[in-house]
Amino acid sequence: MTSEILAEWRRPGPTPEQQRFDVYAGLAATVLALFSLTLARSTGAFLLGPPPSGPEQVFWTIAVVLPLIWRRRFPATVTVVISAAFIAAQARSAPETQLSGWALFAALYTLGAWGRDRRLSRRLRIGVIATMFVWLGVYYATTIGSIPPDAFARAVGPVPPVLAAMVSGVLVNGLYFGFAYFFGEIAWLAASRQHDLRTQAEQLRRSQAEVREHAVIGERVRIARELHDVVAHHVSVMGVQAAAARRVFDKDPAKARTALSAIEETARTAVDELRRMLGVLRAGDADPGGPGPAGPAGVDQIAALVDRAREAGLRATLGVYGDPAPLPESLSQAAYRVAQEAVTNVLKHATGATVLDVRIRYLAHDVEVDVTDDGRAAGPVNTGGMGLIGMRERVATHGGSLEVGPRTGGGWRVRARFPLPLTAERPA
Repeated sequence: MTSEILAEWRRPGPTPEQQRFDVYAGLAATVLALFSLTLARSTGAFLLGPPPSGPEQVFWTIAVVLPLIWRRRFPATVTVVISAAFIAAQARSAPETQLSGWALFAALYTLGAWGRDRRLSRRLRIGVIATMFVWLGVYYATTIGSIPPDAFARAVGPVPPVLAAMVSGVLVNGLYFGFAYFFGEIAWLAASRQHDLRTQAEQLRRSQAEVREHAVIGERVRIARELHDVVAHHVSVMGVQAAAARRVFDKDPAKARTALSAIEETARTAVDELRRMLGVLRAGDADPGGPGPAGPAGVDQIAALVDRAREAGLRATLGVYGDPAPLPESLSQAAYRVAQEAVTNVLKHATGATVLDVRIRYLAHDVEVDVTDDGRAAGPVNTGGMGLIGMRERVATHGGSLEVGPRTGGGWRVRARFPLPLTAERPA
């Protein structure tokens, strides 16, 4: 995290479990401090001078240690209270110093680790540490004159004994307060980084959910496009054939039977394609691009589209120009669907159309599907229809271009150009 984020982050307060732990730990530390006081009085080791009365000794011991039960809830207040009680206890020569020193260390550490206002936390810790060193100087200044003459009788080092004692005290206290400050900062930094990791993990989970949602939406659009292509084309062909059968049913039963047979075949084809699509959807983890029972639609099946248009009464022709190149399955299917939608539009919307011309051109770097007719539009062109949208999306997916519109001299043209993959390109 950047320093700006670290400065803005506020560590949340302790959990109920942590608060209960602090209560138990503070009470346990207080009991140990009272036991330490008992041992100090039993040994008679009153290092700070003649001690006060017994009740006062107990009071100062409890005053220094017991506030630890609130150390994570109110770290700044606890640090101030323990520091003040610590200095007052030493000023009164309270004999218990072991647990009291650790209580001060814990308070400084907790303020560094849990202080929610970082600026206040740093200033307060620095102020407490500076105050402690001032108190240490005052203590040395007030006690140096009362040192017995034989206190350093066995001193043999090169440094004067009093100076050595003072420097030693400064070093020990420097390490003591330095570690309390340092470990507090490290604990707070670890908590902030953990918070950052949790935030990033949550953002990642949200991003993954959005990606999954977009994938679902994209799959729904793809399914809708496929269903439109399959249903619209075959139903249109069946409608044309049914109309033809109705018109000649009484006059030419043979032509009516042929039209009904074409309807039957078209219906079977539609059902087969729908079954194949549903089979792919049910496959789950299976290869979604794998062929179904009858194989996926592709460029090689455009001839069947032309045959069905011819059976519907159009003079339909198919021309293949250039040397056919092996196309990726997705590109081949896209080209087929464009041709299918174009033929469907001729059957449904081209009034008076009699000629349908489908051409497939294999160029040096592209494959082109060109569908033209000689009819006229039955009404205004719906540029927002599912068919045209589907064609545009299929062509755009493969980086191609689509041309849709009226031809010069009458009729309509749909021309789609798909770039060939490098492996399918041929020298020009």
